[in-house]
Amino acid sequence: MTLLKEEKQEIIERFKMHESDTGSSAVQVAIMTSRINSLNEHLKSNKMDHHTRRGLVMLVGKRKRLLDYIKDNDLEGYRKLIKDLGLRK
Repeated sequence: MTLLKEEKQEIIERFKMHESDTGSSAVQVAIMTSRINSLNEHLKSNKMDHHTRRGLVMLVGKRKRLLDYIKDNDLEGYRKLIKDLGLRK
């Protein structure tokens, strides 16, 4: 359910804004999206895992707040990020 170091590094390389960027809002949203997708897969086979479901709901809420922040500060970046991640908004 957790991201491997290589997967996380790939995501950072793909969404970084500058050379030493590892924690910008876009990178954080991309990492959260990857974690959300893996948790969804876990919950498909483990329907009664309510602790993980709560963690998923909290993670989705955190991603939504971060996306709202990006939308308020950089609308073009927000649209590009949504398109790249395949999120619907």
